[in-house]
Amino acid sequence: MEASRDAHLVAGEILGENVCMAWYDREKDRESPAHASECHGSCEVPGYVEYAVNRGATIKVVVDDGAYVFCFRPLGEFADT
Repeated sequence: MEASRDAHLVAGEILGENVCMAWYDREKDRESPAHASECHGSCEVPGYVEYAVNRGATIKVVVDDGAYVFCFRPLGEFADT
């Protein structure tokens, strides 16, 4: 998927080594982790974003006006040295 590749490139430029913690595909109405937004109802913050932030995500890359959203965190202590 081109959007994913582009988002990973942007995250790499900003964070260095990183991991995608969550994503959303508007056209397919799919998210990862699956069903993270179901328990949120009408909350302002989508469940996949809250999931990522609560697990250390520091940047959100939005592609094509929200067609795709990716949340990343630096690898930090998980990086190989």
